[in-house]
Amino acid sequence: MSFAPGHITIQRYLLLSAGIFIMAWGCKKDQISFAGPETITFQKPAHFPEPVYNFENNPLTREGFELGRKLFYEPLLSANGKVSCGSCHHQSAGFSDQGKAFSIGVDNRPGMRNSPALANLAWYPAFMADGGVNHIEVMPLAPITDTLEMHEDLAQVLQKLQQHPDYPALFEKAFGSDSITSKHFLYSLAQFMSMMVSANSKFDRFLQDKAILSPAEQRGYELFKINCAHCHTGALTSDFSYRNNGLDIYSEDAGRARITLKEEDHGKFKVPSLRNVALSTPYMHDGRFESLQEVINHYSEGIQATTNLDPSLAPMHFSEEEKADLVLFLTTLTDEEYTQHTELSDPSVLR
Repeated sequence: MSFAPGHITIQRYLLLSAGIFIMAWGCKKDQISFAGPETITFQKPAHFPEPVYNFENNPLTREGFELGRKLFYEPLLSANGKVSCGSCHHQSAGFSDQGKAFSIGVDNRPGMRNSPALANLAWYPAFMADGGVNHIEVMPLAPITDTLEMHEDLAQVLQKLQQHPDYPALFEKAFGSDSITSKHFLYSLAQFMSMMVSANSKFDRFLQDKAILSPAEQRGYELFKINCAHCHTGALTSDFSYRNNGLDIYSEDAGRARITLKEEDHGKFKVPSLRNVALSTPYMHDGRFESLQEVINHYSEGIQATTNLDPSLAPMHFSEEEKADLVLFLTTLTDEEYTQHTELSDPSVLR
């Protein structure tokens, strides 16, 4: 993998998320012939903070990563065998579902929220727009078991994989046993997802003094630092907090309050990363804005004075030139290396 060298720090391993329970790991068989998989190193981009994910319990291997990659694009994870993680997270769109306010699940029903772009997941302290999943290793259980998405049971997934002609051997190569357990299933997906690192956009190169922004991009960046960077902070472009950004006087989607059950969290959603944001239309948790111009118009003139409005927000009244400059700056967050990286692509597609 081509990421900047570095090592992660060891942090406490979290297991459960919002009541989601991982099945018993099961026992390993003795595999006398198992020589051990090829270790690979997680390499932190020099301008990034230390990741949140603790790799100590799930060391990265070539075989584990490749298995997770195959599973990410595997439609057997869904009830009808037609929907994979990659069905709603397309690499060419920054692993978003470009052009769709809501992705369509196995029962031809729209999901509850807009499918977000995926990148730099090893740095996420929580997942989903409401933070309902607190660990990358259990994240896949949310879409797999959601009745509006893949609508499948984990036990059924494991059984289908166990009966598949290829997967038992792949799990044996990665983990030393051809018995497919929930632990190894989730570990392999976590290995792939943790290596989805986007760190080579023009903005990244600018931060490292390897690129120069155009005058319009620089003006947009100055506006961004003043008006946006208190939430969309640092190289990750998010502080991962939960905020109400004034979309509605009273949101039909309770947001963070679905998890905390606190009225003061009603209508608050996690601040999204803006990486590859120009590719991940439409925007907001419900996909209401079809363009970056519409998003900027909201922050310029459309913020609603809701009770839970984030105190840092007020209408910003950008000029038309300032709006155009902001859009140009946001396009510098597009990472073409990431969206074209063959090691992150669907392994079943010939290139």
